[in-house]
Amino acid sequence: MKKLKVGGLLEGSEISLGCWRIAKLSQNEATRLVAAALAEGIDFFDNADIYGGGACEEIFGRAVKELGARDSILIQTKCGIRSGYYDFSKEHILEAVDGSLKRMGVGTIDVLLLHRPDTLMEPEEVAEAFDRLENAGKVRYFGVSNHNPGQMRLLQKYCGQKLIANQLQLSLTNATMIDAGLNVNMLHDPALVRDGGVLEYCRLNGITIQAWSPLQYGVFEGTFMDNNEKFGPLNDKLRQYAEAKGVSKSAVAFAWLLRHPAKIQVIAGTTDAGRLKSLCAASGVSLNRQEWYDLYLSAGKKLP
Repeated sequence: MKKLKVGGLLEGSEISLGCWRIAKLSQNEATRLVAAALAEGIDFFDNADIYGGGACEEIFGRAVKELGARDSILIQTKCGIRSGYYDFSKEHILEAVDGSLKRMGVGTIDVLLLHRPDTLMEPEEVAEAFDRLENAGKVRYFGVSNHNPGQMRLLQKYCGQKLIANQLQLSLTNATMIDAGLNVNMLHDPALVRDGGVLEYCRLNGITIQAWSPLQYGVFEGTFMDNNEKFGPLNDKLRQYAEAKGVSKSAVAFAWLLRHPAKIQVIAGTTDAGRLKSLCAASGVSLNRQEWYDLYLSAGKKLP
């Protein structure tokens, strides 16, 4: 498994295991999944306090303890989403981190992300919370999820800690941040900048983009893989390259993200150990420029 430096500061595997579905597993199944990830070279694990209502953090924490893996992994979790609203208040951030630490049974979170933008955010409060968490040794690094450049700039103005990551939905079919950059000054939908130029902003500021739902289209409509008739040409192209490179189609879709010079970290959300192994093969797949664009076009995209 290849490594990258998240935010230029924290070295971790370029593929991370996302834990938002592990609450449906038994403890033994979850432990085997974490063990399988470790065997494939994954050392970066993504969680959130709302996943499974906190159960995912509990199950993950027990797996880490059983495997004796805490000192060899990086734990990332997220906070800020509450029932019916978002909350970046100092009190909630501090309380949420204490809850995550307790559920996972660890003393430190390696990366804390603010989960979704809170329009009532007071950046001075966030900064104070970050300072207290860092000084107490509870959190090492900080970042955001689903934020645009203006929101990151606002936070960074007040926070002494560098924001090292922004977790965003990104896949072959959900690639508006790439579409806009390829269709500059054009009078059609792909030219719309929906995110404030987040791809370029993150590259300019050394913020690692973490791609969530890398095999999904829409928001929660489902995967574009396999027998999805909406994406026949894409699946044909994925199959062609998968056969040529000796990996799965899903691994090729992951490799498409990893090929981008932004050095994107991809979040694998599978709960199947065998499927995880096939996805991790993406770290050894090389796509040249023509192959990358062929996949992009096969997803229904057009170049101006």
